[in-house]
Amino acid sequence: MEEEGRKLLEEGIRKKLISPGRGELSTFPNGTKVVFHYRSSLCDGTVLDDSRTMGGRSKPMELILGKKFKLAVWERIVITMRKGEVAEFTCDTKHTALYPLVSQSLRNISVGKDPLEGQRHCCGIAQIHSHHSLGHKDLDHLQANPQPLVFAIELLEVSQQWAASNNVKAYYKRGKAHAAVWNEKEARADFAKVLELDPSLEASVNRELKALEERLRSKKQEEKGRYKGLFDFNAQPAAATTVSPF
Repeated sequence: MEEEGRKLLEEGIRKKLISPGRGELSTFPNGTKVVFHYRSSLCDGTVLDDSRTMGGRSKPMELILGKKFKLAVWERIVITMRKGEVAEFTCDTKHTALYPLVSQSLRNISVGKDPLEGQRHCCGIAQIHSHHSLGHKDLDHLQANPQPLVFAIELLEVSQQWAASNNVKAYYKRGKAHAAVWNEKEARADFAKVLELDPSLEASVNRELKALEERLRSKKQEEKGRYKGLFDFNAQPAAATTVSPF
């Protein structure tokens, strides 16, 4: 825990534990789904957004890790938390410059609008310097005056089924690709991994394995016919023809 805290400080993030979570710290491979409530505020305590009240209802944030969410620091901080944990993270300006754009999207979503409504079609950094109004005075001020922010996070759920699902699809597709070019060993290994991750796909895997076996039999028969007699040493040599010199 102390080592993780030191790493965060080196990255410009200060963590304050409010309430400890439960169990061991999860691993967070790409594809992991995390669900959490958040409250974003200025360092003076002014609240910008609160997922429990935004849009007049309580709706937690859902992130799929590794999908390059615009506010990368949220991915960084949630992977230091246990399920049920509540903590505050004070993040340097380098981590929060894009928050006005993220906040605008989240506010739009909370009232049923297009998340990109009001944003120009350019990269986030360009929008920061474009002096284009985001439609909210507090966000316009924050965009014009980037500063550290405090994120209070309550981690509600960590699900690696999403990550496993992505892996299953990858192994299944690769297994089919190997089978298509008669790479039997590699195909069987990938399909075995599919069953290990998701046993419910047994019927589909069995169909693919049966198709692979039929493909291998056909290939073997084709090769057998192609080389039939090529190495038959019992065959009688053709009679030599004598040609008279006269």
